[in-house]
Amino acid sequence: MSALDASRLDRFLAADPNGPVVMLNLIRFAPGGQAKYMQYVERFSSSGINERYGVTIAYAGVGHPSLAADGDDWDMVALVSYPSRQHFVDMVNDPDYLEFEHLRSDAVATAVLQPTTPAL
Repeated sequence: MSALDASRLDRFLAADPNGPVVMLNLIRFAPGGQAKYMQYVERFSSSGINERYGVTIAYAGVGHPSLAADGDDWDMVALVSYPSRQHFVDMVNDPDYLEFEHLRSDAVATAVLQPTTPAL
């Protein structure tokens, strides 16, 4: 089972199981976490999970001090596209994904995982 809260995943899925979704990822690393997170990214790519679930990283970048939100600086920002919410839920519950997901959870001190859909 995914490290994500099951009730939140249920609510996320119920909103629109088949519609595409882009996840905004805001990440603040634990001390020494950036290297471990890069191991997670490497395993994510080499495991075939991204192809299996149609995952596309639209953007990933290093964060810098915020211009508008004092104290809310993020180490990394990413936009990750999924064909559907169901694809995302299936991915985070996939046993192959769960084998290396600990790299992400060990690397991250704080994170925001915000689902988005096109507004324009």
